[in-house]
Amino acid sequence: MRLGVDTSTIIEEEAAGAKYYDHGKEVDPYALFPKNGVDLMRIRIWNDPYDENGKPYLGGTNDLAQAIKIIRRTKQYGYTYCINFHYSDFWVDPMKQTLPKAWKNYGIEELCDAVYKYTKSSLEEIKKEDVKVDYIQIGNEITNGMLWPLGGLIDQGWGKPRCNYDNFIALLNSGISAAREIYPEARIMIHLESPHNQGTFDEIMTKLSEYNVDFDLLGTSYYPYWHGSMDQLFKTLSMIKNKYHKPVMISELGYGFTFEDYILNNNGFNQMKVNEDTISGELPYPVSIEGQAAFIEEFVKRCQENDVEGIMYWEPLWIPGDGICWASEEGQKYIHEEGKSTRNEWANQCFFDYSGNMLPAFNKYKI
Repeated sequence: MRLGVDTSTIIEEEAAGAKYYDHGKEVDPYALFPKNGVDLMRIRIWNDPYDENGKPYLGGTNDLAQAIKIIRRTKQYGYTYCINFHYSDFWVDPMKQTLPKAWKNYGIEELCDAVYKYTKSSLEEIKKEDVKVDYIQIGNEITNGMLWPLGGLIDQGWGKPRCNYDNFIALLNSGISAAREIYPEARIMIHLESPHNQGTFDEIMTKLSEYNVDFDLLGTSYYPYWHGSMDQLFKTLSMIKNKYHKPVMISELGYGFTFEDYILNNNGFNQMKVNEDTISGELPYPVSIEGQAAFIEEFVKRCQENDVEGIMYWEPLWIPGDGICWASEEGQKYIHEEGKSTRNEWANQCFFDYSGNMLPAFNKYKI
């Protein structure tokens, strides 16, 4: 089984002065991960994460140039790579798949051509870095389609399969074709989420089979506060393996070590904006330093027992820092989420605490 990490915010982290420590000694996490068997590096790519005035969207500002910086920062330690194309200028997930600004007026044929050319040219640049790309992910959390509205999957009512698969599959095939051309040895991954909704996974896999989509494995995000129990997860993954004969991977994983926030409000209140009682009741372990470590240890073990090809932990190094946030105001505007807090709300799920001290979970994430 493979273990990997997605640390796509690292260039912004280190520019902000982030430091990481093990028992008080400054360390380079990238030198330590491989000692635990973590040798796969996932990197997200956004098309153009800047506004018309050149202001960055932040959250990593992960265009192709940033991806290449991450490769150059990490390749000395022997990592292989998973390239994660979002096909957007900023974050995409099941609730949003925003068209890149440059593609917003395209019809479906133009959009397919753009996906092909963009995927091909990006991978050609990555190939110049002389690193091994083991996985290429065509889209990110595309449970509801990609490149909306043209590639979105449209609900037709309860009990009916969604429609618009022709467009969705055409876009997938465009990216896959380019990936096969540049990296024929890489494994093509389709990435979904909400694995507790087995019916949705079954529907998508049925359509991928009917359309003879050329991919190698199915990946899913798994965040237990959103995606059900481990038993539900492994039941769905077993269905994928047994019914569709595809390997499976955990493309994203996270678990919190505290509910305490790193920012005090005016009243000195120091807690994440969550319903702690509700969330805690749905989780297998407490949201604590010890609970995070215990969750990681059990999860790795169960993935090994269930023949999962690999796990990639999401943003274990995204600690608080000056200017570190999930989005700038410009980024929020692009995805139509203006007015939200822009700070880093993922910091309580890292493998390092808010001061950069290594947590026990770091050394539980191993094989």
